[in-house]
Amino acid sequence: MAERASDRLLRMLGMITYLDRHEGVPVEAIAEQFGVSTRQVMDDIDTLWVTGTPGYYPHDLIDFDAASYEQGVVRLTESRGMTRPLRLGAREAVALVAALRAVEAALGDAMDPERAAVLRSALAKLTVATGDAAAAVDVQLSIDAAPDVAAAVATALRHGRRLHLRYVNASDVTTERDVDPVRLVTDDERSYLLAWCLLVDGERLFRVDRVLSAEVLDADAEDHEVRAGAEVFSPGAEGELVTLHLSSRARWVAETTPVDAVRNLDDGSFEVDVRVVQHAWLRHLVLQVADDVLEIRPARIAQEVAAAARAALRAYGEMI
Repeated sequence: MAERASDRLLRMLGMITYLDRHEGVPVEAIAEQFGVSTRQVMDDIDTLWVTGTPGYYPHDLIDFDAASYEQGVVRLTESRGMTRPLRLGAREAVALVAALRAVEAALGDAMDPERAAVLRSALAKLTVATGDAAAAVDVQLSIDAAPDVAAAVATALRHGRRLHLRYVNASDVTTERDVDPVRLVTDDERSYLLAWCLLVDGERLFRVDRVLSAEVLDADAEDHEVRAGAEVFSPGAEGELVTLHLSSRARWVAETTPVDAVRNLDDGSFEVDVRVVQHAWLRHLVLQVADDVLEIRPARIAQEVAAAARAALRAYGEMI
């Protein structure tokens, strides 16, 4: 699937800090550290090499030792201040305090002890540094799940217990299954439970707003090794490959949807290849961007989506 720009940005920022602390690191070692290919590391370094502060003359750019790089070793020579401690303004500090308090209130009990300790330590230090302004902050972040479901998930994660779930998927099919919770993850819009599903004997992501009920079982959750990146949904290769040709206004699809490839076209439009396991999910996506759809391949998929849209219009007309 295509990588999100935000994920790549975070990795490149991490690379600067990592390289600042290590004097000359082989490309292979960086790839292992960040869980990417050596080709991706080289692409990231090439991008960082032309990144810097306004002016963007050679002395304004992040720089690396060219001779070392030709030998497969990356040595940072100029970080342009990226590794210096961040100085926050009062408004920035208050916003960060609000965000950390919201995370602690909603997710603190579900975190493992080490992460919870880091969160609370950072919040305490920032609150002291912010002073009186922090006292006025009162923000609550809610997980998009029924209260009893959220409580059961938090309890299972905190005490390492197995869960019994009633879950409805994107095709409106309800199943029941026992799972061993791994962790709670969030993206820009949704919260997910990453768990080992005993029904399929594999890791799965469950959208918590689709969990109809959750029961903490009288059994300890077993430890399972999950793959790197398991918290990001990625359809398997068995899914049908569908190509969407979209106008530039629908660019958000490439950023928020797991896609295999993105191709930018000369007229400003673009194509994305997606792996589709559940056609109900694809129909929902296409109807969201109906005004910006230029073509769908294969044509059979386009006909299915059009039929679904006509059926919805007929049902709406019957209600009027």
